[in-house]
This record gives sequence, C-alpha cells and structure tokens, in this order.
Amino acid sequence: MASTEKTAAVLLARSSVTGAASREMEELAASLQATGEVGHVTHAFSEQGTPSLREVLTALAGEGFEEVRILPCLLPMEPGFRVWIDRSINRWRAEEPLQHGPSVRVAQPPGSLGAMQALLRDMLASEPCEPAPTPASALPSAGSLIPSQKRRVLVCQGGPCNNAGAAVIWGHLRNEQKRLNLRTTGDGVMTAKSTCLGPCNLAPVLQVFPEGTYYGGVDEAGIDRIIEEHLLGGRVLRELAYDPLPVKQALR
Repeated sequence: MASTEKTAAVLLARSSVTGAASREMEELAASLQATGEVGHVTHAFSEQGTPSLREVLTALAGEGFEEVRILPCLLPMEPGFRVWIDRSINRWRAEEPLQHGPSVRVAQPPGSLGAMQALLRDMLASEPCEPAPTPASALPSAGSLIPSQKRRVLVCQGGPCNNAGAAVIWGHLRNEQKRLNLRTTGDGVMTAKSTCLGPCNLAPVLQVFPEGTYYGGVDEAGIDRIIEEHLLGGRVLRELAYDPLPVKQALR
C-alpha cells in the first residue's frame, strides 16, 4: 500500500452542466483534503463536465502518485455505472502504457457503508426548507428561436450501450461540442441522448442525421474522428459506419 503522501483520491460524480455543480465537487474535495488522510484529492465527471476520469488519471500518473482511489459519489449505485468505472480504468491503462503507473482502486459505494445511516439521520435532523415558489409562467414571453443546426447526433442509452460505455462517449461528445463550438461551426450540431436505437450488438451506438448514419463500437477516439470527418468534413467515416442491410451484422 502506498504512503499517504503518494496516494490520491478522486471524487467521481455523474455529470456537471453548471458551474455550481463543479464548485460543489471542489468544496467536497477540499473538505476531504483538509483531513490529511490522503496526499491529494480531486474530482472528475463520468459524463458531461470536466475534468474527465481519463484526464485526471493521466494527470495524477504524471505527478508520480503510486495509488489512486476512486470514490464513486452516486446513489443508488447502478450496476452499469460500476461497469463503466472498471472499463474506463482498463481502457485508460491500455491507452496510457506507463511503466510505473499508479495502482487504481475503487472504493465501496456510499450506500453500502455504515456511515450512510448516520448521514441520513443528520439530514433528517437538519433544518428543512420550504419549496421555492413556482413562477406564474416558466415560458419566455418573447417566444423562442427555432434551432438552425442541420446536424443531429443521437447517442443510444439502451442497456447494452450503457454497459459498453455510452456514458463515456456521451460525455466526451458533449465536452468536445462545447470546446469546438460545434453548435455554431459549419452546419451546426445538436446532440441528444436516445432510447434504444436498435442494433444492440454494435454497442455503443450513435446515429448522425440528416444522413441517418449508424456508428457502432465507438470510443472517445472514434468520437474525435466522427467529429472531424463527418460533422465538420461532411464525409461518412466508413470504418465505423454500418449501413442498413436485410441481414444481421456483427461488430467489425
């Protein structure tokens, strides 16, 4: 086991679409850091939001930490989320072949710990707040603009796709959409999660419109290539694309 100074902890949350969520994770990390029980504490997001788990693991490896403990901050702990954590770690190890990289271990989920009962009691005993009043009308009186983006990317969220890492590619796609200003670049791109898109054995699956192109077996690197070739270049990435055929197709 690594010494305290050589051990880092990563608070792993699902996603962040606002600055407030990121600040809350930063405050939680600082609170744990103040205990002195671990050398360094940071946070990461599994879906939308930065930094990603892969980015954090790479940074901690570069800083020379010998052990990284991932603390999943999720209730309830969905089986698919734990599968995602394991696969993300294994994928990172394969992509970052470090001779002396840190060991990466995953803590037990919060719901399985005895301290959760005490935490729930504290919540029950805390001063409750009244619900905020609902505005008379939540719709803007001036109306809404119709989106001008011509491209749509649907990321399947069916069971097989989630188990195969759909959350990873969704988060990476959303982060790249923001970084590259894809909403306003070229034809413009909008992204959305989808229920099952059909070809489950090609998981994870996404579909690009207006062509309706199916892509299967996509990872973060595949997302980068689809953005460059298809969304920005207007050319279907044949290597990952699957055409509708009257016969069943297997993942290539």
